[in-house]
Amino acid sequence: MPLPIETVAPTTTVTGPAPTSAAPPTTTAARPPPRSRPGAPTPTPTRDATCLGPVRYELKIAGNEFDLPKTMCFTAGGILRLQGIGPGLVTVDPESLASSSYEAGGVDIVFLRPGTVEVTIPHADRVDTITVVVIR
Repeated sequence: MPLPIETVAPTTTVTGPAPTSAAPPTTTAARPPPRSRPGAPTPTPTRDATCLGPVRYELKIAGNEFDLPKTMCFTAGGILRLQGIGPGLVTVDPESLASSSYEAGGVDIVFLRPGTVEVTIPHADRVDTITVVVIR
């Protein structure tokens, strides 16, 4: 008897700098959620037209002459690929919301759950931080 097969929806790859629209994406999750009393539901961000879907977004770090984006927005399952950076250099905080791995000259950061993730990237003679809002 054959086993059931899971189908996976195709993902889209987006490359280049973040969109240069007039304002960076904003959602209600741009700041940490307020502390709630025990048992109270925690609000979760919802999809906004300014957020990227569950796509793979690539940024070139090596030889990059432009500033990295300050904020980005993905749905859970989205991937930020940083090309041209060594292993162990990129950090994510909190680690419970994202998973990072190094392969072939780049770091893939998979956003697992809704929340706000700080991605810290040493770049040339400075350190850049991208605030990533992850929604459902």
